[in-house]
Amino acid sequence: MAPIPITMVTGFLGSGKTTLILNLIPQLPHTYKIALLKNEFGDVAIDSQLASSAAISGVQELLNGCICCNLVGQLGDALESLRNDVAPDRIIIETSGSAFPATLAMEVNRLGRETGNYVLDGVIVVIDVENWKGYEDTSYTAKMQQKYTDLIVFNKWELVGEQRYEDCLDRVGDLELQIANVKSERGRVDQSLLLGLDSALAKDGDSVHGGYSKDKKPHDHAAHHQTEVEVLSVNLVSEGDTPKSVNLDSLETFLLSAPKDEVYRIKAVVSASHPLASSNGDVDESVGQPGSIATYILNWAFGRWTFTYSNTSLPAPVNVASSATDSGVSKKHETILRMTVVLARGEASKWKSRIEKGGMVEQEGEGGFLMVDRVI
Repeated sequence: MAPIPITMVTGFLGSGKTTLILNLIPQLPHTYKIALLKNEFGDVAIDSQLASSAAISGVQELLNGCICCNLVGQLGDALESLRNDVAPDRIIIETSGSAFPATLAMEVNRLGRETGNYVLDGVIVVIDVENWKGYEDTSYTAKMQQKYTDLIVFNKWELVGEQRYEDCLDRVGDLELQIANVKSERGRVDQSLLLGLDSALAKDGDSVHGGYSKDKKPHDHAAHHQTEVEVLSVNLVSEGDTPKSVNLDSLETFLLSAPKDEVYRIKAVVSASHPLASSNGDVDESVGQPGSIATYILNWAFGRWTFTYSNTSLPAPVNVASSATDSGVSKKHETILRMTVVLARGEASKWKSRIEKGGMVEQEGEGGFLMVDRVI
């Protein structure tokens, strides 16, 4: 059974973490199950009723403390409770403002290694542009903590002038780290950036491409975010009657060469002759038929990736000109890779050219049709 992806959302109290999560829910398939683990100071669970009313499948709360300090020992029990009682497709951990991301991320990674039940998908920090004064600590220790941050979401920037937002960017720069960042739209960020691809989302074909395609215009919210991120749609189609595999050596070269300040996320459903090792060295051996072509889900997030077996079917290829054999019989076309690449502003043209030049996404052996389209 594939591990449950865990997304961490942290930030100071009042920065807009719960709003970000609640704005995420309507963007997901109706059958997608999210469980929420949160901690609050005090004896009253402030947001539980609000969260429960937003189609979140289960809520677990750790009260009276910082989740990275005196409550970290309870994390395993809380996650296990959600896993058994809710069986979610994803768990979101929302932490109070005093939680350092590194401590909690390391604990999630430890639990994942020991149990095989969880995998850390991303660490998101929400900053309230209106009120944030910058990091109080810019020491080496603080920098090491913030290295575990994958994405900074600047929230409430609409309420202040552009100079205030620029000041926040400067304060982030005080840590001298390259961390991806985007503005929210009144607490909303597109799910293609917040979440990686998992087996449940892969069943919804539209989610593989984050809800975008070159033939489908993004909705109004996504159009607003055209200034925040750029998105490439990549499809690789094979030709012939025998199943084909993606060249995993080339794909790994792509994953290793993608800098996380330019490429934010790479999500794909891939046909392959064997599993590719994840970035931590783990190999998913749960293949349907050993030695045969199988389908895998690739989830690359800010420099880390997992490659897990899936029974998901790739969609039929589109916009591929039919070709014929000498006998006049048309050859069979099959999609062997469907990928979305979410990039920082100004990076789409460069990476579209790099992918099209070859050596990154290609079929094992000769042949294959590669199509790279910018959709945002």
